[in-house]
Amino acid sequence: MKKLFVPALLGAVLFGSAALAAPTELSSGQFGLVYQLFSITIATMGASFIFFVLGKQNLGVKYQPAMLVSALVVAVACYHYFRISGSWSEAYTFVDGVYKASGLPFNDAYRYADWVLTVPLLLVEAVAVLALASNVASGMIGRLVVAALAMIVLGYPGEISLDTGTRLLWGTLSTIPFVYIIYTLFVELGKSLDRQPPRVQLLMKNLRLLLFASWGFYPIAYLMPLVFGSFSADGVVALQVGYSLADMIAKAGFGTLIYFIALEKTKADNEAKPGNLAMAGD
Repeated sequence: MKKLFVPALLGAVLFGSAALAAPTELSSGQFGLVYQLFSITIATMGASFIFFVLGKQNLGVKYQPAMLVSALVVAVACYHYFRISGSWSEAYTFVDGVYKASGLPFNDAYRYADWVLTVPLLLVEAVAVLALASNVASGMIGRLVVAALAMIVLGYPGEISLDTGTRLLWGTLSTIPFVYIIYTLFVELGKSLDRQPPRVQLLMKNLRLLLFASWGFYPIAYLMPLVFGSFSADGVVALQVGYSLADMIAKAGFGTLIYFIALEKTKADNEAKPGNLAMAGD
């Protein structure tokens, strides 16, 4: 049974078989805040995709894969936010000045389906942009991807639970691989920074801080239903607002920093080869 638990849970996340009960009533302000934030997130992810695709041509060949991964991350997120936004709209009906539950559940499992795909890719970006030796990069990426999947899968049972103890238990378990990811980025990946150009060192340090800060939003949002009451109107609104803000920072913001790191490394490579033409636009 234990061997079947993780694959079954991962399948539930990927195929959205679990849906969350919606609060019975929301004010127009509460509903509108979440709906508009979903719209802003969709626009942010879509605009970032265009920027990353067009920006790839400014980078050296060995840094372009990191930019393609950035574009893939925001494209996947944009699609899932369309689905999340649609489910949010279907879950409520406007009646007598308020939004009442329509009887259809709000399917927030789309969010976990997104994280299963995008969170490991975010970590791949961080390693790929440094163009480390293949044996070093592959080992680090493998460990980070496993830890990222474990973090997401372990958090999911608590996410869909109405029980405070269950939510805290799985949230705590999910924190263990999160701590390992932070350790890898700050300690193991940090060892490679001494060999990077000064500007890249600064940007990479900022990248790690951004990842730490943006990912810090997620456990805070995760705990909001406990603060306001499990699946109360305030709790669900706070949860959706927190997750959406964190996603914009962790995906679009993270990818933008990846681009500038890759751009600096491209410039440094060009300067190290006096016979080469300077990159267009320098």
